[in-house]
Amino acid sequence: MDIRELDQQAGVVLGEVVAQVRADQLWLPTPCPDWTLRGLLRHLVSENEGFAAAARDGSAPVQVWTGGRLEDDHVGAYRRSSERFAAAFVDGDALDEPMAVREFGTFPRRVAVSFHLLDNVVHGWDVARAIDAPYDPPAELVAVALKVARLVPTAAETRGPGAAFDQVVPAPDAASDLDTLLTLTGRTPSWTSPAIQRIARDAG
Repeated sequence: MDIRELDQQAGVVLGEVVAQVRADQLWLPTPCPDWTLRGLLRHLVSENEGFAAAARDGSAPVQVWTGGRLEDDHVGAYRRSSERFAAAFVDGDALDEPMAVREFGTFPRRVAVSFHLLDNVVHGWDVARAIDAPYDPPAELVAVALKVARLVPTAAETRGPGAAFDQVVPAPDAASDLDTLLTLTGRTPSWTSPAIQRIARDAG
């Protein structure tokens, strides 16, 4: 299947999770230590807009990659940015043309789309864990994202604060493909929101 179709499916799955986020939950912590849920959603919008601009122009300034805004409609902001991303990659004949992806390098557009798919699948889990929502992406999407994640360098100097991913986490015994994907991108599959835990204790 065309990588763009797979990425679009991953974006739909992520969008369904984003649509469950209430405005009063935007302050919640996420598995990404540097981001509240608002910060993570801003990152998703920024990435969509950055990829779209870079696909159109060959590159995009850092202000575009980081300048996404939610305003008072985080669901709408995510949807609109996803539509801009999809529109920028409509031309299948241009998928082998180069584009710059932030400071990470210049890649063919089809490779950039595969990075975007990886982000969609992993950040879907981040958002779901932050609000304690179920997350069960299609196995095909997880398999493709896992294949991409295994190509990402794991050297200590390429991971950590300011990098795309944190250090690799040891995978649990008999880890599923999703759990393996999470550990390769620096996440602990058993992570639960301390805020959700506190709310549950108070309610109990």
